[in-house]
Amino acid sequence: MESTRLQKVNQLLQEDLAEIFRQEAGKIQKGMLISVTEVRTTPDLSIAKVFLSVFPTQYRDDVMKNVSDSTGYYRRLLGQQIGSRMRIVPELHFYADISLDRVDEIEKALKGKGENPVL
Repeated sequence: MESTRLQKVNQLLQEDLAEIFRQEAGKIQKGMLISVTEVRTTPDLSIAKVFLSVFPTQYRDDVMKNVSDSTGYYRRLLGQQIGSRMRIVPELHFYADISLDRVDEIEKALKGKGENPVL
C-alpha cells in the first residue's frame, strides 16, 4: 500500500507530465492526444513508471519509441516544473497503457455473444 506522501508525489508527477505531453503532442504528430494515465514512483523517488495512452492508437508504437528515445528531454522539462517542489527528479520509464484496448476487446466480445444467444 502506498503512503499518502507517495500518492501525492505520483499525482503531482502525473499532472505535470500531462501538461508537458499536452504541449509536446503537436510536435510529435499533428492531431494526436497523449494522456498520462498513471504514474508509479518507487518509495525512494528515484524511478517513476509513467503510463501513456495514445490516441489515435495507430501511432502508439511510433510515439512510444519517440518518447523513450527522448527520456532525458522529458525529465529535464519535468525538472523545470517541479524543481521548486521536489528535491529529486525521478528517472522516467515510459510504458504504453493498453487498458483501453482491452476494454474495447471485451466490449466487442460481449456484443458478439449478445447477437447469438445460447439456448
